[in-house]
Amino acid sequence: MRVDPFYTTNLASALDQTSTMQQQLTQEISSGVRVTSIGDDPFAAAENVQLLGQIQGDDSFTQTSSMTQGMLQVADSALGSVVTQLNQAISLATQANNGTLSTSDLKSASNEIAGIRDEVLSLANTSYQGQYVFGGSQTETAPFTLDSSTTPATVTYNGDENVNTLTAPNGQSIPINVPGDQIFTSSTASVLGALNNLVADYANGSSGSGVTDLASLNSALNYVSQQRVTVDNSITRLSAASGAASSEATQLTAVQTNLMQADIPAIATQLALVASQQTALISVISGLGQGSLFDKL
Repeated sequence: MRVDPFYTTNLASALDQTSTMQQQLTQEISSGVRVTSIGDDPFAAAENVQLLGQIQGDDSFTQTSSMTQGMLQVADSALGSVVTQLNQAISLATQANNGTLSTSDLKSASNEIAGIRDEVLSLANTSYQGQYVFGGSQTETAPFTLDSSTTPATVTYNGDENVNTLTAPNGQSIPINVPGDQIFTSSTASVLGALNNLVADYANGSSGSGVTDLASLNSALNYVSQQRVTVDNSITRLSAASGAASSEATQLTAVQTNLMQADIPAIATQLALVASQQTALISVISGLGQGSLFDKL
């Protein structure tokens, strides 16, 4: 009968392997984590990296979306206040155009509309966390400045026409601003232009072109309302996309946890088996120390 000359060496190697396995299984039970390095499970480790990237992307979008929704809500509130101010100006101009007001009353109406114009200008320069919301991509500079040295006064737009967007994890691009010139100084319906014209109309105590400029202000009011709908749509889309990203992050976290966490009952069973194997190996090796290998044959 042939005797394996490496019998003892193989037994010692097997004992080392069971000891290593025992340490690994004990560590998994202690930490609750199955994969701690690429070598433990290369495929699981690679999938874990991908999952973590997706989760981080979802979390980042959710945080950015929250701040952006805050900015859009401020913009929406500002436009709501603009609508209120314009309705007041329309009421004043309507009274001024009915032919019953005195020269003094018309001048008073001009001053009141000028105050409304200044309030609308302030709303057009609304900022959120230090960023101007109606300047397009030029968020560091007040988008509108008034020059009252002319008659009627003029307003300059200092921003740009860029529409900023935020890309959701599913790839949809959501506009997150409306450039201020589209709202307040549009060539088709200029809010500030109509207000400046009405101020000039009544400043000398006469109605001037009040009827025409009032019609322009009514058109501007409708246009502001339309732009406000655009802002509200962006808020709705961001809210939906943020909710979807948050839900996806939760689902992916559960997948990632299941992928990486240790199966405690299964590992406990495996650990008991390894312990039995180790005990058996130690017994065999101890027996070899009590006589020659030929005595065991």
